Amino acid sequence: MTNPPSALQRTTTGLHTIRAPVRDRLEQVVDELRGIAASDFSMIEEVNAYILNVPGKLLRPTLVLLASEVGGEPSDDAVTLAAVVELVHMATLVHDDAVDHSVLRRGMPTVNALWTHQIAIIMGDYLYSRSVTELAGIGDLEAVRVLASAANEMSVGEMRQLLSYDDIGYSEADYYQLISAKTASLMSAACEMGALAGVASNRAPLKRFGHCLGMAFQIADDMLDYEGSADVTGKPTGLDLRGRKVTLPLVGALREMSPTEVDQVRHVFTLVEPSDRDVEDTIALVRRNGGLEYARRKAFEYADAAEAAIAGLAPGPALDALRDSVFYVVDRSR
Repeated sequence: MTNPPSALQRTTTGLHTIRAPVRDRLEQVVDELRGIAASDFSMIEEVNAYILNVPGKLLRPTLVLLASEVGGEPSDDAVTLAAVVELVHMATLVHDDAVDHSVLRRGMPTVNALWTHQIAIIMGDYLYSRSVTELAGIGDLEAVRVLASAANEMSVGEMRQLLSYDDIGYSEADYYQLISAKTASLMSAACEMGALAGVASNRAPLKRFGHCLGMAFQIADDMLDYEGSADVTGKPTGLDLRGRKVTLPLVGALREMSPTEVDQVRHVFTLVEPSDRDVEDTIALVRRNGGLEYARRKAFEYADAAEAAIAGLAPGPALDALRDSVFYVVDRSR
């Protein structure tokens, strides 16, 4: 196998190290999250309490805070922007789980599993609207534009994913277009909004950094469905296959499969409820035909592009942490 790109040579750093430069401010973000999401309606408060107590990694608000401090000083607006970005992320997860009929998220029951799909959709809408209301209160129309654009892209990405189900002819270009909208758009927005609260001249490179980071993140996340465990992902291995989702490991492997093997995968994608054996056999086919190695190379290509995007920015703890975040997102299962 060809050696992966140079990013593989870097040692992965834990999330606690990435958070270190902004740890105190992240605590403020959590407090602000609770304040923004608060409601005097008991049903909303009940669901809110559950959502906010399910442990999250706070990666996106960490990116906002770090981006705001590259070459600059901490600002109060960055804390609010970070909370708003996390609220939008949470809203997206609640909606996605309802659309996918998922029962677990981060190892815990989803909102739609504990309550109903209707409540999940309404709660997602509530979190979206609260985030926009809070953002408008800052008075930064450019930040509103950036976040609104990302929210629109994520909606389009979700629709693209719906159309990708069952389609093993889904192309690599289609896949990149999907994850760019569904995942990379919000990470890009997080970094760009951080720059708006910090050094404005950093906006373009940090936007590019966030996009490449998001692409690497999603490819690595999709690999976990073929090689991860519930302890790492918070969901069963093979869940994407059970839902007949086409991701990059499968796309890469299909190119190398024999016609008989392709027919085997095609058959599995016609089943409403594939058996454990069907899923295990398909995972084995993807591994045997180099799907994971292909996806890993692509993830590290985006990792290298992310690092290159911020190569010229002011050195310091915030920039170092952003660099470390690249290798964290592509190596979470190790």
